[in-house]
Amino acid sequence: MTLCAMVPLLIFTCLNSFIHQRIPQKLRISGSLSVILAVFLLTALLVKVDVTPLPFFTLTMIKIIFINSFGAVLQGSLFGLAGILPTSYTTPIMSGQGLAGTFAAFSMICALASGSALRDSAFGYFITACFVILIAIISYLTLPRMEFFQYYMESNGSRLSADDENKMDLLRQENGKKDPMASLTEHDGKPDVSVVKIFRKIWVMALSVCFIFTVTIGTFPAVTVEVKSTVANGGSWETYFIPVSCFLLFNVMDWAGRSLTAVCMWPGKDSRWIPALVGMRLVFVPLFMLCNVQPRHYLPVLFSHDAWYIVFMVLFSFSNGYLASLCMCFGPKKVSQQEAETAGAIMAFFLSLGLALGAALSFAFRAII
Repeated sequence: MTLCAMVPLLIFTCLNSFIHQRIPQKLRISGSLSVILAVFLLTALLVKVDVTPLPFFTLTMIKIIFINSFGAVLQGSLFGLAGILPTSYTTPIMSGQGLAGTFAAFSMICALASGSALRDSAFGYFITACFVILIAIISYLTLPRMEFFQYYMESNGSRLSADDENKMDLLRQENGKKDPMASLTEHDGKPDVSVVKIFRKIWVMALSVCFIFTVTIGTFPAVTVEVKSTVANGGSWETYFIPVSCFLLFNVMDWAGRSLTAVCMWPGKDSRWIPALVGMRLVFVPLFMLCNVQPRHYLPVLFSHDAWYIVFMVLFSFSNGYLASLCMCFGPKKVSQQEAETAGAIMAFFLSLGLALGAALSFAFRAII
């Protein structure tokens, strides 16, 4: 599942960074949503059908590949779109991802509490996903009708940087062309942008968001999900310890951290505190390893009480959400208006790269314990 999820996610996010200028935005976003909706509908139907294990496994892996491939295009396109808008509009995308994780964790706890059958719970999950995706498609189709959105899209397509204006003046003087804007018609009024040049401007933010998710996914959930409660003693808390203390707490605090950037964006986009704070998150890897992770073979348990684990999880998840959202907001704002969409797509690629690296490192982190 990790390979089928992360490899397509990384490849297609990278492709989107280079080809997003050649494929219309509407096709990338609405098309990706439509494919994901179709896959979830198929999954919901298969819940009610008995399929032998091998075909079911094969089909499930294929669906994971499709969802993550088109999900990568969707995510990269959304961050590129948000890069065109004011900085505050990247925050809702980040907090929305956190809210989605919170909803999934809460649904898992409700399913445990209700004692419903696994098949019924799975069907409910996928039907809910289909309903939400359908709302997203309708919302996106409504978006172009908003004057606010039209203004920023027109501004992105029509504004020329000072360098581009100087080039046009030279062309007008040297060639004496009557229509100096003719050379731009091939690109719909948009000057060419270089992915490499843009990366040089945003590399600190790009590498920071990559490192954030490398640490997070390397630890959560591969290591954190194996922590055992020392307080439960076989009670109901033992059943709910991981769903509540690991999944629900992580997603709630991650959502809180992402949402905080809507009202507070400290430190600034050029501050050295951002990479410093990002690097400090590496301390959470040994802290979680030294919790009561079971089974274990090499490392001792230094933080056995449940309270230590909960405190670490709060700080770990909140810092993940806040710093990741901060980097994703600042990245596209370190370049010009015409380069913002490409910068957003590049940031989405490094976010996905962090997810992939974290997934790979999670095996090593678990083996060390």
